[in-house]
Amino acid sequence: MEFTKWQGCGNDFVVVDFLDREPVDFAALAVRMCDRHFGVGADGLMVVCPSETADVRMREFNPDGTEPEMCGNGIRCFARYLYDYGRVSKEQFTIETLAGMMVPRIVLKEGAVAAVEVDMGVPVLDAERIPATGFGTGRVVAQPLTVAGKEYAVTCVSMGNPHAVVFVDDADQFPLAALGAQFEYHPAFPRKINTEFVEVRDRTHARMRVWERGAGITLACGTGTCATLTAGVLNDVLDRAAEIEVDGGVIHVAWHEDGHIFMTGPAEPVFTGVWREDV
Repeated sequence: MEFTKWQGCGNDFVVVDFLDREPVDFAALAVRMCDRHFGVGADGLMVVCPSETADVRMREFNPDGTEPEMCGNGIRCFARYLYDYGRVSKEQFTIETLAGMMVPRIVLKEGAVAAVEVDMGVPVLDAERIPATGFGTGRVVAQPLTVAGKEYAVTCVSMGNPHAVVFVDDADQFPLAALGAQFEYHPAFPRKINTEFVEVRDRTHARMRVWERGAGITLACGTGTCATLTAGVLNDVLDRAAEIEVDGGVIHVAWHEDGHIFMTGPAEPVFTGVWREDV
């Protein structure tokens, strides 16, 4: 089985194309392929599938085999795969996901792909829909949450997948490895949570580090940058357009007046290969 490897700001993915093939156990395949010692190594497996409602359907699986609703860096890499390999013939197209319909646009510069922009839709702010429990109804903005005996102010956002944003004084010094899983599995988040620890540098620039549910520490999280901007606006510490610096690079995020969030960033090929295991 042929595969391609991609990365967006260091968030890396394996893409396999099943447009013309019968589906297999993708969760089990993800566990094997994403293993960094015995497999290809990746933060997730992206599967190209046919769709009845969009140009293509995207399925994504974490290294632990779980299937999240959405992945921002992943959908940029997925979109570029579709464009580079001729699975779509236009620069803007639709992708069906568990989080709904997404609309990526290939950004060209002098005929070459410079970036991928994605309309990520409207952020969900209602606690019950995120979901986040114990905060009452309505928005969860700078609400107290006790983790490992310490109280943190969390702002919760869903970009099709759930996020908790915590503003900190120094993102690089925050003990992400020690506390990330304790946020992920906190009982306030019945479907677990992606957590962003964010240092605001100025109103158009923030430094973000992330713990992703099902994957742990990653170099970037596209939906996390969208959640970060949303939380920054709600807390009046960021403007409606900002550069979000992650461990692997910079992603531009803008929250338009119509409510839609647009994310623009890189999606780069790494290598191609053949997975020889029978699937």
